[in-house]
Amino acid sequence: MSANPLRRVAEDLLAEWRGRGSYPPGPGDLSVSRTRQMARDPLPLLLGAYEELGPIFSMRLLHTKVIFMLGPEANHYVTVGHPENFHWRESSLGDLIPLLGDGLLTVDGDYHDRARAIMLPAFHREQVEAATAAMVAEAEAALAALRPDSVVDVYAWMRRLAMRIAMRALLGLDPDDGGNGALAAENFEAALGFFGIDFALRLVRGPGSPWRRLMASRAVIDRIVYTEIERRRAVPDSGRRDILSLLVEARGEGGERFTDTEIRDQLTTLMFAGHDTSTSTVTFALWELAHHPEALARLTEEQDRVLGGAPPTIDQLERELPYLDMVVDEVLRLYPPAWIGPRRAVRDFEWGGSRVPRGAYVNYCSWASHRLPEVFPEPEAFVPERFTRERKAALPRGAYVPFGGGKRICIGKRFGLIEVKLVTTMLLQRLRPDALPGRTMTVRQMPTLSPRGGLKMRLRNRA
Repeated sequence: MSANPLRRVAEDLLAEWRGRGSYPPGPGDLSVSRTRQMARDPLPLLLGAYEELGPIFSMRLLHTKVIFMLGPEANHYVTVGHPENFHWRESSLGDLIPLLGDGLLTVDGDYHDRARAIMLPAFHREQVEAATAAMVAEAEAALAALRPDSVVDVYAWMRRLAMRIAMRALLGLDPDDGGNGALAAENFEAALGFFGIDFALRLVRGPGSPWRRLMASRAVIDRIVYTEIERRRAVPDSGRRDILSLLVEARGEGGERFTDTEIRDQLTTLMFAGHDTSTSTVTFALWELAHHPEALARLTEEQDRVLGGAPPTIDQLERELPYLDMVVDEVLRLYPPAWIGPRRAVRDFEWGGSRVPRGAYVNYCSWASHRLPEVFPEPEAFVPERFTRERKAALPRGAYVPFGGGKRICIGKRFGLIEVKLVTTMLLQRLRPDALPGRTMTVRQMPTLSPRGGLKMRLRNRA
C-alpha cells in the first residue's frame, strides 16, 4: 500500500464513485464536527445511528463514506460467517504498515493463514508458562516501588510494566541493561505515540514531522531486532523461551521458516497488539473496582481464599478464580481495547437489507455492540455477574467479541489474559485502588481504548 496520503485519498474517492448509489442509508454530507466526534466520542454517534437506521448504516468521515455493521449478527457475519468478503490490509489498519510491516494485523488470505500456523506453537502452554515467570518477576519489582497511600498514574505505571514484560517475554531483552532492552522500549513507546495524535497531523511529512519521528524510531527498533535475529541464528539456544527465539526456530509443515523481515514484522505486531491492550484493561479494571466496592470485596475474598497471598499460577488464573474471570470479561465488555474492527469489502454483498459495494470501508464495532441494551441490559452498568458461565454461554453468537473472532481471533489472547489477571491479582493482594474525589475519566480511542491523559488514583495499603 502507498504511504502517500494524497494518493490514498484519491483512491478512496475513486472507490466511492464506483460504488455510488449503493451505500446503506446514513449522513453523506461533509461534516467536520461529525468527523471530530468520531475521533473523540464515537459511542453516542454510533448508537444514535443504530437506533435511527438499524444495524447497518453509512456516514461520511473526513473525505469518504464508511459503513458500520453493529450487533451480534453483524459481528458474526464479519468475523466468522463471511470473512472472505473483507480484507484488513486495505482498511485503516493499513495505516499501521509503516511501523508494523507485514504482520498478522496487516496481511490477508493464504499468507496470513500460513504465517499464523507457523506462529501458533510459540503460544502453547509451556511458552506461556515461561512468560509468566517474567510477568511475576516484573510485577513484583513494579509493586515494590509503589508507596502505599500515594497517588499514582496507574495507566502510566501499567504501561511501563507492560513494556518491560514485552521486552523480556517477546524479545528476550533485559530492560535494565542500559543498552538494547531499554533503547528498544524507549523507541517503541515513541513510535506508538504517532498513532495517538490527530489524524491530520499524521498526514504531514517533512523534517521535524511526527512521520519523520516515527521513521527514526522504527530505524532504531529495526537495528536492535535484526541484530538479535542474526545473533540467535548464529548461536541457537533451545533453552530460550522468548517469542523472538521461538520465531527464529519456527518451521511450517513443509519445513519453511520465516525470513528475518518476517520475524521482525510479526514480532513488532505482537508488541503493538499486546502492549496497549494489557495496559488499558488493567487500568480500566482498577477504575471500575474502585467505584464498585462490593465487587472489589468479592474479588479480594476469592483471591485470599484461593491464593493465600502467593502469586497465582496459570492453572489458578484459568480455573480457580471464577469471579476474576467475570470481572475481566465485564471490563472487556465495557472497554474492549481493540474497539473497532476495520475492514474493506473486496466484493459486493448484501446484509441486513442493504447492499455493500466492493471497495467500501466496513467496520464492525465491539465497543458499540457491547452496549446494546437488548443484548446487555443496563449496558452502562458494571455487572460482572452477567458473565457467569451459564449466562455467558447463553449469549447470542457474536454478542461478545473483545478479541475478534474466527481465523483472525487474537493469537496472543491467552498471553494477554494471563498478564491482565496476574498483574491485577498481585496488585490487589497488597493495595486497594481508590478514586480521587471529583476526578472523572474520559476515554481516548487511538490506537486502542485508554484513559485520556492517564488515570491518577490513590493506592492504599490493604491492611
